[in-house]
Amino acid sequence: MASERCAPGRTRLCVAALAVLAVVLGGCSTRSAEPDTPEGAAPTSASATDGQEQEPGAQDGADATTQPVVLVTHATAPPRSLTLRGARAVLRGELSAWRVLAAPRMPVAPVVTTLESARAVIRAVERDRWTIGVVPAAKVTPTVRAVRVAGVDPLRTPTAYPVRTDGPEPPTPTRLTVVGDLMLTRGVTDPAGALRPMSPPLRAADLTVGNLESTLSTAGVAQQGGDSFGADPSVLGSLRRAGFDALSLANNHTGDYQEAALVETVRRVRGSPIEPFGAGRDLTQASRPAVLERNGLRFGFIGFNAIGETPAAGARSPGALSVRMPPRTGPLDAGDLRHVTGVVRRLAERVDVVVVLPHWGTQYTHVPEPVQRLVGRRLVDAGADLVAGGHPHWVQGIDAYRGAVVAHSLGNFVFDMDFMTETMQGVVLEATFWGARLKAVGLVPYRMDAAFAPRPAARAEGSAILRDVWATSTGPFRAR
Repeated sequence: MASERCAPGRTRLCVAALAVLAVVLGGCSTRSAEPDTPEGAAPTSASATDGQEQEPGAQDGADATTQPVVLVTHATAPPRSLTLRGARAVLRGELSAWRVLAAPRMPVAPVVTTLESARAVIRAVERDRWTIGVVPAAKVTPTVRAVRVAGVDPLRTPTAYPVRTDGPEPPTPTRLTVVGDLMLTRGVTDPAGALRPMSPPLRAADLTVGNLESTLSTAGVAQQGGDSFGADPSVLGSLRRAGFDALSLANNHTGDYQEAALVETVRRVRGSPIEPFGAGRDLTQASRPAVLERNGLRFGFIGFNAIGETPAAGARSPGALSVRMPPRTGPLDAGDLRHVTGVVRRLAERVDVVVVLPHWGTQYTHVPEPVQRLVGRRLVDAGADLVAGGHPHWVQGIDAYRGAVVAHSLGNFVFDMDFMTETMQGVVLEATFWGARLKAVGLVPYRMDAAFAPRPAARAEGSAILRDVWATSTGPFRAR
């Protein structure tokens, strides 16, 4: 449904296409009840006070550029969706349980406090779970959560969003989905079936990536006994049908069947529609990123292994791009880190977005190692826009740094580890980019079933999974 634009020079609620929907919904639809406004209440506008709703095509200058007026909450708050009437209640300051703060020139009533800048509003929301901010879409950062209005996400589908103001036309959003560790053999007897329940949202993203924690060849001697993972190459078809565009091979199981099997695994993935990264026949190939283009943007992906077991790629020897660091491979090796940050820096010069998938950390804990935070910041300093880690088999916290996000562990996505609850849980990371700028990060909690197929978690369990993430997060992602 096409959105209606606001008349130039006048900020107003554009409701024409969704007014009927607001009446039908009859108020707010949220995970926690929100106050409603009286039927037929007039829209609030920063410059219009006549209370008249705009009809399609009724205003001259309908081609003026506009942007969404976004309602934002704390990053750890439950996702919320308001009807249009509910959004009006926010703009009028009629939610007594919430403090509403607005950026300058937003369409709010005089009772709503207006701060000196959108950044000041976002900082206030980052500090207080009971504050709602009203900011222009151009100023939204991934450290807050956008509220849906009339079922529309203002950052994912800005052209359909009904509450608008004058401003720059948003670019076409690009959605990137990242999942955790994928192990499609041993107890996972039906890989295609295990991937099927979550494939619709994975396919809906513009790009989907994950970590393939196995070889696709067993042409060698098993190096880790019963924990040597060699999947059938046919899983590549299942992964592609599930929506995967690229796979990291930088982990501690890519070398489970020795060097020839590792090289064959890289070759097989490269020969499929899926792009591999993070391992290769030598250090040059292991350092080679996967580069994919969507919506006119170039996305570059790098992976590295900090756990060992898979050999480190050398100048003339196969292996994974590696960084020696605690807790498994010794103290942080400055040379290894310098090489990886150099790869990131050079990649950032030729693509729009850089994503790094490290395989790091301690197993079976929600707490990231302190060195993960140090290395994560170094990666961002070098040019990474998003860092999404794996290996702990449990979810871990999230950090914000210089406009980027570091997610320390997304948990298992498909893995036959049913010996504890936490290894059967995880989160899908959904990132939204406007151009090269990271605008939003969302986490979708899931639980694997008896066949190790991840399925969206029920509300209570999903909330518990997210609490585990927020408990070890920092800054704006820390639970309040």
